[in-house]
Amino acid sequence: MANPKMKHPKNIAGKFYCTDPDDDNGEGCIACNVCYTGAPDFFAEDEDGNAYVIKQPTTDEDVELCVEQLEACPVGSIGDDGE
Repeated sequence: MANPKMKHPKNIAGKFYCTDPDDDNGEGCIACNVCYTGAPDFFAEDEDGNAYVIKQPTTDEDVELCVEQLEACPVGSIGDDGE
């Protein structure tokens, strides 16, 4: 599970977030590109390839797409604050 105390600083505020790669719990982004290639309207990569959220979903379909990315993340670095 993503560590809400280690959010990537570029995340836009809202329900979904990505963790910083320096998360000591081992759940930080590893720059695998799953989320930002699977949902480029919502996830982007920083200069090191690490993911962050650029837009929060507003429709049920968008939420479903973001949840798919959360579930596909190999290290659990995408979180859902449940907002």
